[in-house]
Amino acid sequence: MKKRIPEIIIILLLITVSLCGVLSLDFSKAYLYINQYGEEVKLFGSGIYKADSYFKAPIFIGTDLCVLFFCVPLFLISLIKDFRASTANTELRLLSIESISLYYAVSLCLGVKYNRIFVLYVILFSLLFFTLIKRMRNLSRYNYSFEMKKSDAAFLVFSGISLCVAWWPDIIPTILNGTSLKLIENYTTEPTYVLDLGIISPLCFISLILMKKKDSFGVVLYAILLQSIIVVAVMMITQSAVQFASGVEIPLPALISKSIIFVILGLFAIALDRRRINQNENKEI
Repeated sequence: MKKRIPEIIIILLLITVSLCGVLSLDFSKAYLYINQYGEEVKLFGSGIYKADSYFKAPIFIGTDLCVLFFCVPLFLISLIKDFRASTANTELRLLSIESISLYYAVSLCLGVKYNRIFVLYVILFSLLFFTLIKRMRNLSRYNYSFEMKKSDAAFLVFSGISLCVAWWPDIIPTILNGTSLKLIENYTTEPTYVLDLGIISPLCFISLILMKKKDSFGVVLYAILLQSIIVVAVMMITQSAVQFASGVEIPLPALISKSIIFVILGLFAIALDRRRINQNENKEI
């Protein structure tokens, strides 16, 4: 049981941090502010997100809702299953949940304006980072094998390209025109671009290449990507719901490229992940 203490602390931190975000849901305290670029920006004004923009705070709260009511229960169930009988699939499921939780922690540390629970963000990030390293080391004892099909390859290629389609159109005009990002508001950069374009998109192609070479680490990456995309699909729904409730207008092209596509990818990911799990279970038997 002592070996599970880091995961238990992580779950408690996820509950605390996400609950603080959810309890910040109050659209009545917004106020205007002149940002560092001389532009008028509407700030949220409530809870731990009071210094964040009125556009971004609902996204953060939507993410918190997904973490609190979807990721945390999934984490708990997976931890209990792994405690009862640790297998390749239970280890991979935990690794996947911890990976998406690390993405969440990094986004909080780097994307949210400094607030009273910043130290909790850092502790959560640190615990997840080192827990992931330990779990990756433990996973080396398994020799994963997976019969990759054309649907798996197509999914990885499309997922990798979709992230580029979602974010590069926001970035390229700023490079050509020498301007800041359109929705930079009271921030200096966008961590999502770094994580998605710098890590997640390349991982899609790295996983594909490794699986073609019959490298078991490619299967590990694929499992992480599939289950992460499933969580992101749920997250997109909660984020969009809170944004609509706040009255923020989301242009149709942005809704399609940044939300609907990922929801569709999430549905495909569920089917592909189910087949991957069944294939592993049959081999274990």
